[in-house]
Amino acid sequence: MNKELSDKNKLYKEELINSIEPYFIFNKKPLNRIKLEIIDSVDNNKKKIDQLTNLKKNINSIQNCNLKKNPDKLILGDGNLDSSIMIIGEAPGEKEEECGQTFQGESGNLLKKMLLAINLKKENIYSCYAVNFRPPEDRKPTSHEIRRYSLFLKDHISIIDPKIIILFGSSAMESVTASSSKISNERGKWKEIILKNKTYPIMITFSPSYLIRFPENKKYSWEDLKKIDKKIKDLKIQI
Repeated sequence: MNKELSDKNKLYKEELINSIEPYFIFNKKPLNRIKLEIIDSVDNNKKKIDQLTNLKKNINSIQNCNLKKNPDKLILGDGNLDSSIMIIGEAPGEKEEECGQTFQGESGNLLKKMLLAINLKKENIYSCYAVNFRPPEDRKPTSHEIRRYSLFLKDHISIIDPKIIILFGSSAMESVTASSSKISNERGKWKEIILKNKTYPIMITFSPSYLIRFPENKKYSWEDLKKIDKKIKDLKIQI
């Protein structure tokens, strides 16, 4: 190829580029994809925080609720906002109300041991409750209360957008699945719920507070935990 032909080819290439997009900027530096992923994660976290702030306001706007004696005692949730695992308990208790965090005290310690048995740390997952206020004298939430707060819980799930949901206790089960069956009949089976056109696998199991009262049922919870561990591995979830 002579020099004149080579120069013409170069000119044609420049004209082609200019005709397609006059603002191309060429950079020899490689893309920092890790940096881009971090930026995406920060933006996603900020979006979730904003959504959770709005959710908390909506919950606090409830009128004529026997649970909502003190709006400052609302327990929303805590943990890793980006976690693929979301756990839902029944209701806050005295210890949770005191510190404003989920799963504290004796039941919280048992939950941590249960999670560690399948290599999960509570701080690495996201946890919340079926109802957001402590029931008087730590009684079980009524079906009416569960239904009322279930609307907020379903929004909560959509915001966190996990890959697996674990329901601890009958109140959590009723809130998410609308089932009032005995938890002993429903636990240990993978089920699915659909929220905003998205499907979430759920596992129902006994709550830690129930297991403290009836420790003979821990063997059943261990079977449920092994199924959860298998699902995590099947879905290749990194926690």
